[in-house]
Formats: sequence, C-alpha cells, structure tokens
Amino acid sequence: MKFNKKLLLMSSAPHIRAEENARSIMLDVIIALMFPLIMGTYFFGWRALSLTVVSVASSVFFEFIYRLIMKKPQSVGDLSAVITGMMIALCLPVTTPIWIPVVGAFFAIVIVKQLYGGIGKNFLNPALAARAVLFSWPAFVSVWTKPGTGAFSLPLFGNVSPDVITSPTPLGKMKEGLLPSLSVDKAESLIDFRDVVVGNVAGCIGEVSAVVIVAALIYLLVRKVITIHIPLAFIGTVALLTYIFPQGGNEPVQWMLYSVCSGGLLFGAVFMATDYTTSPITGIGKLIYGVGCGVITVVIRYFGEHNEGVTFAILMMNCCACFIDRVVRPRRFGARFFERKGSESK
Repeated sequence: MKFNKKLLLMSSAPHIRAEENARSIMLDVIIALMFPLIMGTYFFGWRALSLTVVSVASSVFFEFIYRLIMKKPQSVGDLSAVITGMMIALCLPVTTPIWIPVVGAFFAIVIVKQLYGGIGKNFLNPALAARAVLFSWPAFVSVWTKPGTGAFSLPLFGNVSPDVITSPTPLGKMKEGLLPSLSVDKAESLIDFRDVVVGNVAGCIGEVSAVVIVAALIYLLVRKVITIHIPLAFIGTVALLTYIFPQGGNEPVQWMLYSVCSGGLLFGAVFMATDYTTSPITGIGKLIYGVGCGVITVVIRYFGEHNEGVTFAILMMNCCACFIDRVVRPRRFGARFFERKGSESK
C-alpha cells in the first residue's frame, strides 16, 4: 500500500492547509526584485547585472558552506539567500568593486543570519546589516555614476577607474538645503522630478526608479506577500514630516515629493522594512514600526552626517520589533488578568 507523503507531514498547531510556503513566498519577492534590477540594468549597464550575479552567488555559496561545515540540513533551496544577495547588490552603486558584495554577502549570511540559527531566527535584516558594514568603505560605496550610455562602457567584473563620470544624487543636493530642481550656480546640473520618478538619476542600482518600486509594491500586495501597513506608515510619516518641516525654501510640496521618491526610502519601505522575521506581526505593531522608521529616517537625513537614513532607521526598529509586539499583542479570547498574591504594597 502506497502512502501519500504529504498526508504524513506533521507540524505544530494550528494545522492550516495552504499553497504558500517559504519557497513560494521567496519566489514572489524575487520576481518583485526583478523590477528594480531590470530598470537598474537599463540605466547603469550590464555591470549592474554582474554585481547582482556575484552577490547572489556569494550568498548562496556562504550559506551552503556554513550549513555543510556545521552539519546542518541545507537551506539554500528556500531561496532566502538569493533574496539577500539581490538586495545587497541593489543597494550598491554600479561602480562598486566586485569584492564589496562578496564581503557583504559573507557578513549577511554567516554573521547575521546563520550564527543566529538561520532563516526566521535573525533579529536584524541581513542585507541591511551588510549594507551598514559596507559603509566602512565610503570611497567605494559613495561614488555615484551618471546613468546613460557611459555606464554601459564600465567593465563587467574589473575595477572601475576613480575618475569615472559622476553625478550628484537628489539627496546629496537636499542635504545642502536645496531642492534638486533648483541651483544657485547656473553651471550646476539640475535634477528634474520626472527623472527621479523614472530613475534617470545617479544613485544605487535598485533604488533610483520610484515608479518601478511602486509597481513591485502592487505586485507584492496582490500576491498577499506583504500588507500595506508598514510601507504606508513609513512613507506617510516621511511625507508628513518633510511637508511640515521643509528645508528647501518655500516649496513644501516639492520638498516632500523629492524626499519620498529619492534615495532608498521606497525600496527600504517595500522590501527591507517588511521582512517577516525582523518586523512586528500585529497590525498595530506594524503601524508603530513604520512610523518609527519614518521618524528616524527624517531625523538622520536632517541632522546626521549621512545623506540617507533608511538603513539605520530600519535596523534600529528591527531591535524594537519584539518589544512592540509584546506591548500591542491582543488579549486572548476569554482571558482574564489576575493579580499575583503578595503583589499589593503593604
């Protein structure tokens, strides 16, 4: 008599039958990440794709080797390492040396993820933690290439000359208190908001195109991979604060739009902050988490040394996710709270 193996699988309660599993969810995220990757390749050339391939291959390799050495069941099949590798590459400028994503992949997979037990047990987002570490090489990760035909002449795997044509980023100009569309010096290049929306501006490979990231958000929402709570609270908080406290003259609406669509805000709100493991699980908790990310992002952008504050904002809120869930967790149906004996003050 033959038995169906699926009927013999046992798991902890509640026993809910569903088509989704870790691999299918990760596959949906990979499809969504292809949106900014394709657009980044279009604007920055084939080197953007080669950096992504190296980053993904390194992430999968380090996870495979670690699990092999530690004699643990292999987990590369769940595709989580692929997502980590893609996120690391998409958060880097196209001129980054090829060894940078390798270092980032090692730190993300081995230090942040596997040493804490693997998928579902890390308390920080691996890709974001790796990005924070890679800030240790600012000369490599802060060189912004002007998009266009010149980017396609960059070598696929070789080092890029430091005198490559660079271009200012929208956040770089906003850090000076200026709208990217305005300039004191007539010789300085202006950044049109339409280019920011499309992605025809200098920046990280996967963070420059606002419209493509919004399309990826819609895809993830339709597939029910994420909910709207965190992206809405995160982006909405930044929009509200930058509208109330603009730094770019008397144009609060323009300042708000540039603040929302520039840098890694949309990418972080859609792909990073919504990570299952490092974000709250309750609806109210997600809203609080998103608001916290937004507030910290604006504070860092306005008063910090870095132009961008999304990375550190999400990492800080990662550390608070468990506490937020503990505070806002709903009461069990029919449960009552009783005072402990002897707790009354005498």
